[in-house]
Amino acid sequence: MTNEAKYKIRLLTFVTLLTLVTTFSAFAQQQLSIATGGTGGVYYPLGGGLAEIISTHVDGYSATAEVTGASVENMGLIARGDADIAFALADTVQQAYSGTGRFGGQKLEMLRGMAALYENTVQIVTLADNGIVSLSDLTGKRVSVGAPGSGTEVNANTILAANGIDYSDITVQRLNFNETADALANGDIDVGFLSVAAPTSSVLNLATTHSIRLIELSEAELARARQASPIYTRATISGSTYPGITGDTAVLGVPNILVVSADMPDALVYAVTRALFEYKAELGKVHPAANQISVEFTLSTTPVPLHPGAIRYYEEIGAPIPTALRP
Repeated sequence: MTNEAKYKIRLLTFVTLLTLVTTFSAFAQQQLSIATGGTGGVYYPLGGGLAEIISTHVDGYSATAEVTGASVENMGLIARGDADIAFALADTVQQAYSGTGRFGGQKLEMLRGMAALYENTVQIVTLADNGIVSLSDLTGKRVSVGAPGSGTEVNANTILAANGIDYSDITVQRLNFNETADALANGDIDVGFLSVAAPTSSVLNLATTHSIRLIELSEAELARARQASPIYTRATISGSTYPGITGDTAVLGVPNILVVSADMPDALVYAVTRALFEYKAELGKVHPAANQISVEFTLSTTPVPLHPGAIRYYEEIGAPIPTALRP
């Protein structure tokens, strides 16, 4: 056998062994699924950032962000074991856990909180030249209330109902964020609800081609919505967040929660929670909303019991756990 032939055999053997090692390593890592939302919002890019943190800093695990219909759908995915971690709005999580609202008596009592991330703002967007300036102007209009299975629709329904507007009073469209922006641009709808951190790419893109207006809620409208769902806060979208809008806009705020199943191993939830807080600056580079992540925000806004693995981390750093958050 020539030296060249021997070299080729050694090279082939090396490549084969390298392939086997790489394949084994991939299979050795357990895969986690992160349920997020549509590509036009904040959940999906932040989910991608969280997946990168898990894949890099949690030994033995890798993660992937999945596009979903967002909050309502995500609670079902966790309950069925079709997702491991989910993003969801706090009022949706509370409804799912208690079997109220959209969940109609079906209590998802296996839901556990891991962390609170940031506060959404319920943005009611329209074009600046169509004469729609207040919530009461929505009557008789074509309104996108959010994608089916989204927390946006939960928010929209609560805000409208609390202020005397029924779905029968409007022409309802159920569109995701990108679809809502496109429909506004094309004149297919008059108003769109988007419950998302500001700024969001779908509204930014719309505002670069059209003059937009954010519909401000009056103090009375804010109060009625907050009475209907005390999880809501009074929030503000500052002027210059979007092109062409100079003044601050009073809106409702809704915390976002990372949710897992009670069946998820304590050690895994502890490791993910620890990695999230230790490397949260990496999420802040994905979207500035992630800069709101804090233990204090988690302990003051999570509407369901925390997972024992998360509690272990919070106790380890000396945070007092409210009794209501212990399972």
